Amino acid sequence: MPAILARRSKSTADLSTSLEYLRQIVEPIEHDFYSLFESEARIRLGGRDEDDWPVLAAALGLRCPIWTEDADFFGTGVAVWTTSRIEIFLQAQTSAPRMEEEG
Repeated sequence: MPAILARRSKSTADLSTSLEYLRQIVEPIEHDFYSLFESEARIRLGGRDEDDWPVLAAALGLRCPIWTEDADFFGTGVAVWTTSRIEIFLQAQTSAPRMEEEG
């Protein structure tokens, strides 16, 4: 993580606090669940890094997008968000007027 943060010119000061916070809100997915989607994930990743199949399989099973910088997931039929796109989305969410404020 420190190397990734350094490449993005982000501070590592709050890294341990942030990771602890994530441990409280992120729920691990059991292998028994995502392994049901292994074949489909491997097919969709064909010719790419097939070691990434658990991430794609989890996204298929949960019907959710993937947050990654790994281009191998593009074109797999699952929405992919990069950090820069998520930052734009979150900034728009915090600056957008709320319905109750408009009325």
